[in-house]
Amino acid sequence: MADIFELLKDAGVEIPADKKDAFNREFRKTYKSEGEVSKVTGNLESDRDAWKKRAEDAETTLKTFDGIDPAKIQAEVETWKQKAETAEKDYAAKLAERDFEDALKEEIGQYKFTSEAAKKSIMADIRAAGLKCKEGKILGLSDLITQMKEKDSSAFVDEQQQSLEQNRARFTKPLNPGGGTKLTKKDIMDIKDAGERQKAIMENRELFGY
Repeated sequence: MADIFELLKDAGVEIPADKKDAFNREFRKTYKSEGEVSKVTGNLESDRDAWKKRAEDAETTLKTFDGIDPAKIQAEVETWKQKAETAEKDYAAKLAERDFEDALKEEIGQYKFTSEAAKKSIMADIRAAGLKCKEGKILGLSDLITQMKEKDSSAFVDEQQQSLEQNRARFTKPLNPGGGTKLTKKDIMDIKDAGERQKAIMENRELFGY
């Protein structure tokens, strides 16, 4: 853009030097250069074209609804919304069931059962109890197992009784021809019950250098 002061001077008007800054500020508030005007005009035209396109698209979309009952459309929307909600709930339920089964298989391994049938029966009762699974653990399972043991102890192996019977079996081994037992030092040290182990040590002092 040509210098405004030069243009005024050519027209016979000269602005004093101490007035030029004030004049320039006021002048630019009111008047724009050709480039600035073109830029603003271009933006306005771009906005106009964008809104025109939106209006045309909206009109095209509305035409697709000609002859369609709005109430019917709303009913269909509600139907599909309900189907989506039901599908989401079913999926969440299946995930929860899978996580529960994984946790049950993991935690049930901590217990010993008298038979496979007894184990399956206990697992079925656990499923029916409605316990929840959180972070790979079944909440309240330990308490439920305790109640089940009190109600039907025959389904579970009594590990303490089993240990006593195993230890008792060790002391009923036949004597060897020399009159001694077949228990070895290792056999005796493997006895879990402290009282039975001490008794076996005393009965076989020679094995321990007594």
